[in-house]
Amino acid sequence: MAVTSIDVTTVAPAPTTTHMTTVDWARWAVPGLVWGTSFFFIAEGLEAFPAALITPMRVLFGFLTLACFPAARNGRIEKVDRRRVALLGVIWMAIPLSLFPFAEQHVSSSVTGMLNGATPIFVTTVAAFMAHKLPRRQAIVGLAIGFLGVVLIALPSGGDGDNSWFGIGLIFIALVFYGFALNVAVPLQQKYGSIPLMWRVQGVAFALTAPFAVPSLGDVHFTWSAFWAVVALGSLGTALAYVTMAANAGRLGSSRASASVYLIPVVSLLLGALVRHETVVALSVVGCAVALVGAYLATSTKQRI
Repeated sequence: MAVTSIDVTTVAPAPTTTHMTTVDWARWAVPGLVWGTSFFFIAEGLEAFPAALITPMRVLFGFLTLACFPAARNGRIEKVDRRRVALLGVIWMAIPLSLFPFAEQHVSSSVTGMLNGATPIFVTTVAAFMAHKLPRRQAIVGLAIGFLGVVLIALPSGGDGDNSWFGIGLIFIALVFYGFALNVAVPLQQKYGSIPLMWRVQGVAFALTAPFAVPSLGDVHFTWSAFWAVVALGSLGTALAYVTMAANAGRLGSSRASASVYLIPVVSLLLGALVRHETVVALSVVGCAVALVGAYLATSTKQRI
């Protein structure tokens, strides 16, 4: 994979702010709250649409939502950055967003959401790799604790059979891609702004995922409830949340911005258990709490990667 040819090994620049205002905190919370609902919407969408169709649909609705803002079409992406934008379309959208619907065919939406709470662990690990230096001792301890929490979340679901472990594996792969994507996104967001950047990234992702959905069109069992779930998934989870996360990463730094996903497990647990009536194992809940403590320790040091 020739990632070095587009210089993605350069660490993301330092955040432009260190003091969090009330507005910063509100913006920081938006991606986690919205993405906490995403796994619920994916599960609802799978009731009518094949897994291969969910991602191009959500990306298309996200793309159309952002197209309503004139800022999306403002400016041009410099030639030197076009391959970076295309890369983000692959590693932040096309691949991870395609993996989640297939994963949720094997594990519940609540477990998927709990595992996503470990995203800051992956972001911090990748940031350290890109900076070519180890994190501070507290961050290393946090990474170790977070990994233990992830194992505790996965164990009960993995006990359901090989298919469940397959779904968990898909989620882990998606989180690794997220780790790289957030660090690559920071300099691009700071240079071009969130909406113009994400509009183009989503255009790339749709072009890449749409052809794989065509063979599954005959397997659609259309319902309006599933359709509106995917519309919400696209306009909120793919447009609003991604734009806000990109803006947060540029302003606050990738590690601190990614900590917003601490909110995902809470929202996904509540929706999965109360609305979809999914069984939630106590060990997974304990693991979720452990993972969040680890993620907090990994991203709360004064000198972030």
